[in-house]
Amino acid sequence: MAKPIDSKVLFITTSPRTPEKMVPEIELLDKNFNGDVWNKDTQTAFMKILKEESFFDGEGKNDPAFSARDRINRAPKSLGFVILTPKLSLTDAGVELIKAKRKDDIFLRQMLKFQLPSPYHKLSDKAALFYVKPYLEIFRLVRHFGSLTFDELMIFGLQIIDFRIFNQIVDKIEDFRVGKIENKGRYKTYKKERFEEELGKIYKDELFGLTEASAKTLITKKGNNMRDYADACVRYLRATGMVNVSYQGKSLSIVQEKKEEVDFFLKNTEREPCFINDEASYVSYLGNPNYPKLFVDDVDRIKKKLRFDFKKTNKVNALTLPELKEELENEILSRKENILKSQISDIKNFKLYEDIQEVFEKIENDRTLSDAPLMLEWNTWRAMTMLDGGEIKANLKFDDFGSPMSTAIGNMPDIVCEYDDFQLSVEVTMASGQKQYEMEGEPVSRHLGKLKKSSEKPVYCLFIAPKINPSSVAHFFMSHKVDIEYYGGKSLIIPLELSVFRKMIEDTFKASYIPKSDNVHKLFKNFASIADEAGNEKVWYEGVKRTAMNWLSLS
Repeated sequence: MAKPIDSKVLFITTSPRTPEKMVPEIELLDKNFNGDVWNKDTQTAFMKILKEESFFDGEGKNDPAFSARDRINRAPKSLGFVILTPKLSLTDAGVELIKAKRKDDIFLRQMLKFQLPSPYHKLSDKAALFYVKPYLEIFRLVRHFGSLTFDELMIFGLQIIDFRIFNQIVDKIEDFRVGKIENKGRYKTYKKERFEEELGKIYKDELFGLTEASAKTLITKKGNNMRDYADACVRYLRATGMVNVSYQGKSLSIVQEKKEEVDFFLKNTEREPCFINDEASYVSYLGNPNYPKLFVDDVDRIKKKLRFDFKKTNKVNALTLPELKEELENEILSRKENILKSQISDIKNFKLYEDIQEVFEKIENDRTLSDAPLMLEWNTWRAMTMLDGGEIKANLKFDDFGSPMSTAIGNMPDIVCEYDDFQLSVEVTMASGQKQYEMEGEPVSRHLGKLKKSSEKPVYCLFIAPKINPSSVAHFFMSHKVDIEYYGGKSLIIPLELSVFRKMIEDTFKASYIPKSDNVHKLFKNFASIADEAGNEKVWYEGVKRTAMNWLSLS
């Protein structure tokens, strides 16, 4: 039996942080443990084989059984993809998730059914009186306002604990927006004051009798939790393909082409939680991949969409519903590919240079930026594409309209650059301090080693972070000095702070000629020479920075 919930605001699962990452893990679970009892032994065994998979991302060393439960008992179970008792199995929705080419509609159906309370989520005496389908009401809130900021979602959206107080939350947001206008020029202070005011109301019982210092600590903790929940909510909403995330304005909106679809499920999906005390019925309901009905489940609506959105007028009348859905999927994929090709053309022609630098500026200086790791990975891909001279592949996932959706899955480089006579893997991280080395040091070496073993060309790695930790520098320096067979021999991994990489991009933009892959290759050959001659990692790293900031002057 799961521990009763004592939350006073909507809680959104943060494991996995990106929903797409659960797909290969669920498939592995089903392949190896279907029909088994989900206990400490099978949980430990699952982690053992998971760590050997190419998509594995994480550690799971200290308590493998706990790590397994953290991965499977949260989102995969809560969203109805797996059944863990009495024996482990996939639901029909879980089977569909694994085999479907496009996952967004599957994630959408399951998220629309997620409810509080439920047989999976019992409430403690301390909990709020939940009566809501969280994602359904957040979609409604975004659609109501047209655009909802991350701050509004965090401070007010997470307070929709009961769908019947929806209008009260709307009024709070309207009042917040009036206050924002009245406090023009001091938004950060105003937001902080309003957030703390709301937190004080939500947690008044817990705050009662605390000292000022203890109350401040509690408010900070609860505020951080709500920030994490809001961040996770954005990631899960984005997986449906229904929302745009503006990282400049830090806001959510419904994709223009999806508004009709959103309006359909907002009108036709029951708002009240169901089967609260009937687990068997709830499990059956939650695992049904055909419920709730979506806009694209109707033959006539799909035909209309194919005709109007994709100008398909000839053969659609003769197609069955499954054939129509496949045709629609193919057209959506083709459109996405064309959008990305257009983006790449604009990037290579330097039309997006200023935007790329502005996004990097936000990543460096805006601590409230939502999903900074995804933004860093996406923007670095754009920057590497702007250097031109090769095929630059991002392993992140894009939505139907070419916007970044989720970071690369585990155990592969974030970006792979294929040039005529060499390869370059690019790894990025927002991690800093000792955590950077612990999280990234070995995986970066392993990813590069896999590339080296599969390539006949020289392969290098560029490691980019807002700040580079000395432990990372030392590790990468030793990687070049020591011949390690597991990593494919000696490895050239170049750590660069984001500010230095931005200077390289600026030099490219200002150059009187268009730099080619030869310039990049020459740079890494210089990096290798510096490493060969350097007596220690500090000397090497200083040489790396000097060389990078003058990279187009190399002879």
